[in-house]
Amino acid sequence: MSRDICFAVCLVCIKWVSCGTLSVPRVMELTEDSFVRTLGPGKTSFLYFGNQVSPTIALFLEQLEKSADALQDYGILVAKVVNCSKITVPKYCTAEKVLKKAYLFRGSDVLKSFGTETVFDVNAIVAHVLFAVLFDEVKSVETQEELQSIERAVKGRADIVLAQLTMLGLPEHRAVMEAAFVYGAKHQFVLTKGGSVLERLGVEEPSSPGPRLWFLHCREVPHQSDPCRHTALKKPLTTLNIYTFLQLMDTLLVTEASVDPSDVKVVGSHLHAPLLFLFSQSETLAFDRVTAETLGWRLRGEVGVVLIHRDSPAVMTPVEYNAAYRLPGEGSTIKYFSMNSIEEVVNLFRGDTVQEEEQDADEDWGVFDVLDDEVVESVYRDREVELDVGLVAELTSDTFSRTTQESRPVVVLFFLRWDAVSLAVMQSFKEVADTLQDTADTQLACVDCDEWTDVCSSQQITAFPTVRLYRPGEPPHTYRGMLGTQGLLQYVMLSGVAAPALLSSTEEVRSFLQGDLLHPQAELSSTRVVGLLSSRQDPGWAVFEDAARALRGETLLGLFADQQAGQWAEDHSVTLPAILVSRAPDYSIEAHSLQLSSNEDLVSVIEKALLDMFPEVTVENLPQYLELGKPLLLLFLGPAGDEEQIYSLEHPDARGELRRLAATSSLDSYLPCWIHLGRTPAGRAVLESYLGFVPQLPALVLSQLASGGEVFHFPPESPLTSNAVLQWLRRVERREEQPAGLILDEEWNPPVPFYNFLSIMDQEAPGYAAQRTPKMSKNRVEEEGPDEEAGHSKRGAPNVDFSSIPSLQHYWRTMNP
Repeated sequence: MSRDICFAVCLVCIKWVSCGTLSVPRVMELTEDSFVRTLGPGKTSFLYFGNQVSPTIALFLEQLEKSADALQDYGILVAKVVNCSKITVPKYCTAEKVLKKAYLFRGSDVLKSFGTETVFDVNAIVAHVLFAVLFDEVKSVETQEELQSIERAVKGRADIVLAQLTMLGLPEHRAVMEAAFVYGAKHQFVLTKGGSVLERLGVEEPSSPGPRLWFLHCREVPHQSDPCRHTALKKPLTTLNIYTFLQLMDTLLVTEASVDPSDVKVVGSHLHAPLLFLFSQSETLAFDRVTAETLGWRLRGEVGVVLIHRDSPAVMTPVEYNAAYRLPGEGSTIKYFSMNSIEEVVNLFRGDTVQEEEQDADEDWGVFDVLDDEVVESVYRDREVELDVGLVAELTSDTFSRTTQESRPVVVLFFLRWDAVSLAVMQSFKEVADTLQDTADTQLACVDCDEWTDVCSSQQITAFPTVRLYRPGEPPHTYRGMLGTQGLLQYVMLSGVAAPALLSSTEEVRSFLQGDLLHPQAELSSTRVVGLLSSRQDPGWAVFEDAARALRGETLLGLFADQQAGQWAEDHSVTLPAILVSRAPDYSIEAHSLQLSSNEDLVSVIEKALLDMFPEVTVENLPQYLELGKPLLLLFLGPAGDEEQIYSLEHPDARGELRRLAATSSLDSYLPCWIHLGRTPAGRAVLESYLGFVPQLPALVLSQLASGGEVFHFPPESPLTSNAVLQWLRRVERREEQPAGLILDEEWNPPVPFYNFLSIMDQEAPGYAAQRTPKMSKNRVEEEGPDEEAGHSKRGAPNVDFSSIPSLQHYWRTMNP
């Protein structure tokens, strides 16, 4: 996984251009006006001026397009093409049919020009562009004297990162330049081809030199006459290895602690490096510190050294050992040994013993390299660990009926011990049980359906994992929400609230709708629904009770059956029977008249009424709004710059304008909504997949997912007002606006078929043509017969067949990395 968790693999918005008989994907073209704006003061841009496209240039354009995302993180506008057949730019648009140069601009000045054969792929483009941008910061040396001059200049204030690169434009060159861009203000980066320069370090030139890197410790050198010690990176020059190496250089040479090795918290311990523990006592402390520092220098960048003060009562290590080590990785154990010499320890880490152990671990993981899935990874990591269900009660054939028929509610997780998703949900279930351990209202339990097949068969469990609520005298209720800890916790707590809550007076109705707490768990729901009936003898009473039980755990429902209910209905311009819906934070009330034909119809009506007319889109509620099948009119708002204010909602004017517009009938055919990148970071990935970059916020985007996947961007220079938005939408409808991007209908296949979780979700949705019921046996699940129970809709797995709408596949995966 990357160091910045990516939310998804987003598609870059691509257009196609026809050039003679050759059709190639091309990057976004600049108009004459946008070309001038691109070359504004302080802006850095990498531009290609094109005329006709040859096969070679077509390959270059593909690589140029791929480099856009990489260089965008460094503030460089890239992959913008000037079409010389439409715009004639002096000096750059020549009479040649095929132009073979790209230009790096800072403002309107050219920093450097590159032949397309030089920037031949993504690595070469990123490496050369960053090298040109950092030309004044990154030095190049060819002689010892040049390196010595740089050392004299930085001694006492900075360290040097020296990279030997025999060829430019390769992945190693890119990795070094990306590191220089991040760490260039802290360290002096120097490039060399090798030769005599390395003799100053005492490094012999190998017969076939390759890319290498050294860290020269010059910052702590006290005198100009003293040399800079150096540490070599012994791993390949990849971005991750260089970043890890530089972070290790920032850690202490030796860390001292007065606790047992298992309790040591070392700065940088998250880095993939072993830890060496040396045990000391007061009588030999000075000598042991010298030994530790010597080993620290010998193993710098490879091993972290910790000196343990054995005199502390917190140290429980047996006295017969004076050293120990722990390899990187979760669950690795501490191994104790007796150290006789420094060379013995160096050989231990550079010889066969530790390397063989690390190699074995790598081999174990090798078979799962293609399974880039965190759920699978967590299951594989714990494959030899006995399943611990914590405070969750394990039910069997003998205890299931007795437990689920007790007076208090029971929430049961039906799972398979060998199923990756089941085990991940079990972890969330355990966390919920830990949170509620002092609450006796609801019990949490689980059933292993691989072991107790009779129980799961009798309960018609056909999808794994399944969570159900059992209450005395009521049919089981299947949980349909997100399977994370927060979603499960909210469901368990809300399931303890009466459904419906019987309200006996106008004051109670008003208190309920305004968010006053009628139950300790009431604050968990941001919406409240009150049913209005004329009396308890109304035929709708039983219908509403059934609907409230069906929606238990999802929202708070109250029922007011009284003569005064007619006054509530009259005040809100509806007729009985009716429902009132209020939403946090302002608890404004919406009223809807009802036709109480069946509880299923009422559930559907309530679920639709709970949808906001101008919702904030989140990962959790996205499926509900996608089911409406309307084009999304999405307003993207920016996160606050400071973490403490990340939940502040900027641009209230923009939201207010769109909310007022949503309240009219002008947007009936669209779904106006908004997403805040501070509260839902996945929105950034969505915006990037739409436009190929993140524009200045707020940004309004129209996404027509179900009709070709076209994306339209509201002109950023226009004021975001109701009238301007309406006029823009009408121009889009008349095809007078050009799409800003496309969401391509591309397959999103899993690495291995049996980890196709989206397909599993689709199969569990109602209406799936090939529903099958698994027949459970002790060791496997076999398919047999039609499945009725599997048709329940999961709120976290929406009632949408993603296989039929590839663009929705894209949207759901982008929001769910």
